[in-house]
Amino acid sequence: MRLISPTLLRALLSITVASVVVVAAGCSSRSLTSVPVENRGTSASRPSTSLPTVVDAAGVKQLPGFENAGKPGYYTVKPGDTLIRIGLDTGQNFRDIVRWNNLENPNLIEVGQVLRIMPVTSDNPLVVTRPVTSGAAVTTTAAAPLRPASAAASSPQPAVTEDDIAWIWPAQGRLIAGFDEVKNKGFGIDGKAGDPIIAAGDGRVVYAGAGLRGYGNLIILKHNNTFLTAYAHNQTLLVKEDQSVKKGQKIAEMGNSDADRTKLHFEIRRQGKPVDPARYLPAR
Repeated sequence: MRLISPTLLRALLSITVASVVVVAAGCSSRSLTSVPVENRGTSASRPSTSLPTVVDAAGVKQLPGFENAGKPGYYTVKPGDTLIRIGLDTGQNFRDIVRWNNLENPNLIEVGQVLRIMPVTSDNPLVVTRPVTSGAAVTTTAAAPLRPASAAASSPQPAVTEDDIAWIWPAQGRLIAGFDEVKNKGFGIDGKAGDPIIAAGDGRVVYAGAGLRGYGNLIILKHNNTFLTAYAHNQTLLVKEDQSVKKGQKIAEMGNSDADRTKLHFEIRRQGKPVDPARYLPAR
């Protein structure tokens, strides 16, 4: 058996110890240093890639739409925002916001991003679209009145505004929480699990789901360009998005989803701003 000289043995030991130190250092750095990530919410479907950015003249990166910040009809995304929340707060269908902004992934919005929250309008300011009784639309200009002035003068028509909605109560229970601009943005209505929830007016379902924290199983109806209504904490949802509903139609069953008791939380929003339902609902 060949013997290893003391000099060679010391060299081998030095190499082995150095290798162990390097491996240990690598393991330690991985366990103590967290990987940097971007917080984009809790949706598992959200990708890890960033939104496209633009570099301005000063070399500063800007998010999409930055040039429209502060302009009427645009909204700057704040921490905690979702498209459903933005739609509710601006009185718009969140799917319209997706379309107006050409968003490829509705789950991917970033703080500071500027979104269009109003419909894209024609470049010609003189074009006006007026609804008619048959449900069709007539497009006119300011220089082309619909009928002779003499006829209009002889048979005046009462002005009808979008505020003229014959609202009804969405549930039969007693009122347990009134409107408060800070603490409660609508009415709390008592009841039993499974009690019917009905549409407070004719409208179209712009949201049906449980994607808005604090509202549970939620339905949002858009009645016109002015008003939305919201129906929260339901046990069962009976309508789908884009479905048209009639006043008094059963749209859900009362429940306690994301709530401390069985109840309906009902909101009326005028151009996205919560308003006191007592101003619109008939007296009981």
